[in-house]
Amino acid sequence: MCGILGYLGCRDSAPIVQKGLKKLNYRGYDSWGFGFKNNGKIEIIKEVGDFEKVENIKNNGGNCAVSHSRWATTGKVSKENAHPHATENNEIVIVHNGIIENFQELKKELLKNGHKFKSETDTEIIGHLIEENFKGDFPDAVRKSFLQLKGRNAIVALHNNFDGLVGVKKGSPLIVGIKNNSKREEYFISSDSRAFTDETNKVIFLEDNELVVLK
Repeated sequence: MCGILGYLGCRDSAPIVQKGLKKLNYRGYDSWGFGFKNNGKIEIIKEVGDFEKVENIKNNGGNCAVSHSRWATTGKVSKENAHPHATENNEIVIVHNGIIENFQELKKELLKNGHKFKSETDTEIIGHLIEENFKGDFPDAVRKSFLQLKGRNAIVALHNNFDGLVGVKKGSPLIVGIKNNSKREEYFISSDSRAFTDETNKVIFLEDNELVVLK
């Protein structure tokens, strides 16, 4: 039962997602990770072990991020298998909760098409599917890719040239939080609203097969 938390707003994303992800520790985890976007580049930080003791993640800043705490299902406990997962050069970055029942079949096709993988996880294929389906419209590529997945899944996706977050779910929970302030709206997206309830004044529970674009 993995934990997902994404943020898009007007503040430094690092302390926000660090604080929120720790609120999901009750779900159990064996590894954790962050993807921070700044000036069109995505930096990934991930490790195995106890996240509770981590105080400050050193990163290059930015006001958009995804984070994840993993409980291993497909693939052993390792840094390579921790989320987020990315395509080459961190162009597309994914965090995921669920099990892709047809991932071996999809991975076989992606390997035929020349895609290379760094992990043993089912999650990693999602970014490569999006890359295959991408024709200039990132949310549409996420939508088409998600429709290829079998099973109960929720994902949040980043693209280094797309100003926002895209989330979609079926079977696994995904919840949006919105905070209105004097500067502009801030957005949160998580597998559990307790990750952001102290930050938001509006919550939206996504239904199955709903996709959300936060910009």
